[in-house]
Amino acid sequence: MRLLSLAAAAAASVLTVFAETLVGIPTFNFNATSTAHFSLSSVTHVLVDSRFQNTVDTEGKTLIPPTLLAFGTTFAADLLELGLSVPVEVASAARPGSIFLTLAGDPGVFLDAAGRPTSEGYELSVGTQGVVVAGASPLGAFWGTRTIMQLAKLGGLALPIGSGRDAPGWGTRGVMLDAGRHYYSPSFLTELCAYLSFFKQNTFHLHLSDNLFNNVGLYSRERSLDLYAAFRLHSDDPAVAGLVRPYRFNESYTRETFDEMQASCAARGVTIIPELEAPGHALVIAQWKPELALDDLSLLNISHPETIPTMEAIWRTFLPWFHSKTVHIGADEYDSSLANDYIRFVNTLSAFINATAAKDTRIWGTNEPSNTSVVTRAITIQHWEFFEDSPLVLIRQNYSVLNADDAFYIVGKFSGSYPQTLNLTRIFAGNPAGGAFAPYVFDTSNAANNPARGDPRVVGHVAAQWNDYGPNATVVSEAYYAWRDALPALADKQWGGALTRAQYDSVFGALHAVIPGQNLDRAIKSKGDVILRYDFAIEGDGVVPAADSSGNGYDGVCHACSISDGVASFASPASLLTTPLSSKGRNYTLSFSIKPSSAARIGAPILSGADSALVLGNGTVPHLMLISGNQPYALNYTLPRDVWTDVALIGRGNATFLRAGVGAEMQFLAILGINGESFQWKPIAIEAPLAQIGGDGFLGSVAKFELRGSA
Repeated sequence: MRLLSLAAAAAASVLTVFAETLVGIPTFNFNATSTAHFSLSSVTHVLVDSRFQNTVDTEGKTLIPPTLLAFGTTFAADLLELGLSVPVEVASAARPGSIFLTLAGDPGVFLDAAGRPTSEGYELSVGTQGVVVAGASPLGAFWGTRTIMQLAKLGGLALPIGSGRDAPGWGTRGVMLDAGRHYYSPSFLTELCAYLSFFKQNTFHLHLSDNLFNNVGLYSRERSLDLYAAFRLHSDDPAVAGLVRPYRFNESYTRETFDEMQASCAARGVTIIPELEAPGHALVIAQWKPELALDDLSLLNISHPETIPTMEAIWRTFLPWFHSKTVHIGADEYDSSLANDYIRFVNTLSAFINATAAKDTRIWGTNEPSNTSVVTRAITIQHWEFFEDSPLVLIRQNYSVLNADDAFYIVGKFSGSYPQTLNLTRIFAGNPAGGAFAPYVFDTSNAANNPARGDPRVVGHVAAQWNDYGPNATVVSEAYYAWRDALPALADKQWGGALTRAQYDSVFGALHAVIPGQNLDRAIKSKGDVILRYDFAIEGDGVVPAADSSGNGYDGVCHACSISDGVASFASPASLLTTPLSSKGRNYTLSFSIKPSSAARIGAPILSGADSALVLGNGTVPHLMLISGNQPYALNYTLPRDVWTDVALIGRGNATFLRAGVGAEMQFLAILGINGESFQWKPIAIEAPLAQIGGDGFLGSVAKFELRGSA
């Protein structure tokens, strides 16, 4: 090992060595050699070993791995979350007061649960004058920096003296998100990558095409052809012209955007695994080319001579976009009577992908009985349900199997079968043989269905979140909240950590507060409960400052408007007030007085932010509504024109309300269609829009504008 000489000398001078499992997420096994500590407050530099500054991890999942220097630069920026501003330098050796990032002399000492070398391992050595992280690869070193940040946060910037070696038990650790039935912005997805990364999860499986349930017993062909279905990648290539309908262009990703998403996630050690679903869940393809479908239009007719060539054309178009070594072709829930066609489809497509782009292929486990053919063992099976496959049987047949069992499935907002948040009890007590869940535990009820912990055919674990009820059932952030409080605990188990439930409960809040690269809570720093208050005390016309009297300094600017007697007036369609804020997440009260003009257009925005907008209707209907993720959520209420109304927009937990005057609170609700036959109303959690007041046709006046962090 290349160890910091100063740290080694300090450790050698202490005879007593005691091992302990340090609490973090995941936990970290550490050999303390002293009761003393090294304080990160004395760190002056992050140093990157000059011998390895341009080295990358070639064994990982991404084709765009960051260099050791790039990871070091990210780490230094992340230290700002701990209040540390530390420059990055390239150096040939450690110096007193430095955190030195290097590579291990023998990377083969870092082993996974199957006893195989892993490039994600690292050794952390802490001496009296500095810290060394020696990774099996640059990615391993980066995971070591996550441990430093967590230990520093929990220890008041003090790290124990000693050393420890760490490595993940399984190579695939993360989540799957259904982006086919719900669009998510690139910024939201990259923030989720930052969330995963802080807890050493390395995989973000994106389900990029799908449709609502096609109820063939109820729907006509015309209704099926009009049913919600989406393909999220938009290319100008003539081979896929028409696959993304023009009205979905703003809910799809261009190549440039998808490149940026993958690069942003890879910068934090997370690889996006793309999935394009077929031959089932393929209604979006049938809507494009109906002749390729079976009677159930969500299923492709594999016997049609153009079906496989069409799918190859789609993959030929998008394979150059994908910077992962593995792609997912879906292959879920197809007609079992067409088993031979199904197997021919997946084997042909897998061979095509490998020959075209040298990528591995993954499919969902699907029961397709055939007496004449089998799925090639070059394909990894992503198990999700025991009525579809037996992971233990597949492993004995020499398939590599990824655990995505529905024990950790989430369905957004409602399901008759699945929960809406992760089950913490199952995470900490989900092994039927006793103890916590781990990736080799496919069956959380019967240990006989699970392989040995060290079985090399177990690829890892991914927790899936589905949007069965479509884009209006949830707002974007609800996907995050479904995972927020329990996913880090699952990350500990995916890695192979030993965290207890009590330990998790004691540290999660502190660690959550310093997760870099994201603000998924849409939290706003404030000195007190009042976050923002505009009294409109500075009078003037044109460009007028709107001073924040909360003491937080969130001053705004009124453009092409006037302020007088505590009132901001918006007399032209271009009048607006901008603030330095964007959105406020859960638990808020946004109150103001408003007098919209009768001349204001229906649909004009009252308030706008990055995540939502409060508008005067939808262009034809004047009912007050919130818009989030391009979906409107309306109240049976219309703001009166040319008179003042006191309004309070309230975010309370997973629900959103509006109170007008002295009336009762009205709740914004989502309507969920269930299999096209019955419907349910469910609460919807919408962020407060804060970036702008007025603009785009709003005419009227606003006064007494205040945001509180309580509801």
